Amino acid sequence: MAKKSKRRAPSGSSNRAERVAARKARQAAALAGPVRPFAALPAAECDLVAMRAFIASATAQVRFVDGFDAPNEVDFVTILPGAVPGLVRTRDASKWGKFAAERGLTGIVTQGLAALQTDPEPADLADSLATVLGWAAKAAPGSEFRGADSPGGLAGVVDPSATLDVIVYPDFDWWFGDDADVTPQVRAMLERANETIMPTARLTPPSGVGAPWWVDAGDRAHLRWVRPEDEDALMKAMAKLHAAGRLTMGEGSRFAGSFRTHGLVVPVFDLDNERHHEEWYGALDALDKAFAEALADDSDLTAAERSSRAGILGRQVTLR
Repeated sequence: MAKKSKRRAPSGSSNRAERVAARKARQAAALAGPVRPFAALPAAECDLVAMRAFIASATAQVRFVDGFDAPNEVDFVTILPGAVPGLVRTRDASKWGKFAAERGLTGIVTQGLAALQTDPEPADLADSLATVLGWAAKAAPGSEFRGADSPGGLAGVVDPSATLDVIVYPDFDWWFGDDADVTPQVRAMLERANETIMPTARLTPPSGVGAPWWVDAGDRAHLRWVRPEDEDALMKAMAKLHAAGRLTMGEGSRFAGSFRTHGLVVPVFDLDNERHHEEWYGALDALDKAFAEALADDSDLTAAERSSRAGILGRQVTLR
């Protein structure tokens, strides 16, 4: 019979146990990466979270900080072929949108693409994205990201005050440069990817707070409003609105719950998909005002409001 080990777990009251627990906590925190990976870019954070979490096909021009050496133009993108982190290609400036026109770009230009949805997932999303952006700003056309030195945090690469002008596409045809040789096999893959895309549109509330995204999921449409507030403050405001019957987008809608992703909370509303997304602006404006009032109300929660908060928290899920 094997002898029992004389080693035992450290006593919960010992200094050694505290040191072991502290070391494990530090290791877990290091592996988890930043709770809010895009917090260094407050003007773009909510839209970056949306592009990362649930938008299928979209791009947004990167505005680099003044003085950053960026010979290439670079776009944030939702996902690239093969879910790679980044690539660089050539592009006809006349087909490249208003940013090229603003810069007076003509002819063939070099364009870098930095993906927010990748496989495998990076351990530290913020540092990984900053590294890909720094590489894409300088790499040669035809290159695919294989690793590079980190240029520092996101705020040292991207202008923290710059908002995102997100361009949503009904397909993934933008994946390929003007001179790309698309084989029949790749074209078939592209068609399969295109079939997964759901109609998506960005709405803009009067306050400009957060990023409300309308998505047509088939039987129902949804409004997913990525909010920038501290979670406790937002949950308190949502509880007050819910208890008062004001957590709604009006007729044809239903508050479906919320989810947490990348450190932010996203309230979700089911919507009647027979209505065009622009028909929801009146309801959005009213809810935007209601959120502002509830967030400014620092009174304690009533019993009914505490019950509402418990119900909202009980249904909340966390997405990576």
